[in-house]
Amino acid sequence: MFKRGVVPLYKGLPLIKGKRIKGIGLIDNRYKLLVVDVDGTLIDRKGNISLKDRDALVKVRHLGIPVSLSTGRVTKACLGIISQLALDGYHIFFDGALVTNPAQSKEVYAQPISQAVVRQMIEFAHQNEIDLELYSAEHYFVERETWSTDAHRQFFGIGPTIVAFANLWQRERIIKGGLVVISPQEAAKVRGFQLQFDSSLHFSWARSPAYPDIDFINIVSPGVSKGKALGVLASYMGIPLAEVMVIGDSTNDISLLSSAGLAIAMGNAPDEVKAVADYVTLDVDCSGVAAAINKFLL
Repeated sequence: MFKRGVVPLYKGLPLIKGKRIKGIGLIDNRYKLLVVDVDGTLIDRKGNISLKDRDALVKVRHLGIPVSLSTGRVTKACLGIISQLALDGYHIFFDGALVTNPAQSKEVYAQPISQAVVRQMIEFAHQNEIDLELYSAEHYFVERETWSTDAHRQFFGIGPTIVAFANLWQRERIIKGGLVVISPQEAAKVRGFQLQFDSSLHFSWARSPAYPDIDFINIVSPGVSKGKALGVLASYMGIPLAEVMVIGDSTNDISLLSSAGLAIAMGNAPDEVKAVADYVTLDVDCSGVAAAINKFLL
C-alpha cells in the first residue's frame, strides 16, 4: 500500500552491491542506510525477532547497507539485539536523546535533561507519590521495586539500580525519565505530571506488543525526537536523508518516518502513523520488516 507515490524498486534475488547480473548490469540501491524501530517493529508480541527478519537484515548488511536501530529503549536494553543481529556502527536510543556506537562507547549526539528540571521532576514525583524512573547512559535508577522493574528485568533484560533520588540530579547525567501506567489511578497521576512539565519536557507514549495494555511514557528534553536524531546520524555518516529507509510502528516514530526518504509503517501501527508513511508493510507477527526489505532493498 503506497502513500506518497513511491515507485517500487527492482525486486529480485538478494544481491551483493555492485555484482553484475545478466541482463541487469550493476545494482546500485538508492537507499544507503536502513533504520529500524525495535518494539512492535522488530520485536514481536512474544518478545522475539523472527527468523525471516533476521535473515533479511543479514542480506541488507551483505549489500553494504548499514543497519541502525532507533528506539525508546536505553542502550543496555538493546545490547542483546545488537549482538544477535551482529550489528555494528551507530544507533539511536532514548527516543532520540542519544546517538552512539555501544561497541566503541562513542557518542555522536546526546541531549540530557537539565539538572534543574531533573530536580523538579523528583520533587513533584515525591509530592504526588509517583514512581519515577530515571536513566543515565549506563544505569536505570528507581527508588523501589515495582511491576515495571520486574518487566525491565524479564523483557528488556536490564536490572534497576535502587537509590534514593535525593541529589541524584547532581551526581548523574540523566538522559531520560520514564513513567509506567498500569491502572486508571496511575494514568491520572501521569496526566498531572505531564501537565506540570509540559513546557519543559517532551513526552511520548508507547506500548510494547508484549504488554499491550500498559503505557510506557518516555520523558526527554524539549526538541528531542527520533527524527532529529536521525538527521544527526545521517549527517555524521555522510548520507542524505533522501537515501535513508526507516521502519516503525508507534507514535514516537512519526518524526522518524517524516524525516526519511522512504518511510515504512508496520501493519500493526495506529492510523496516525500509517498516515505519514510511504508504504504499509505486514504486521510485526508476520515479519513485516522482512517483507519491506524484500520489496525495497533486495
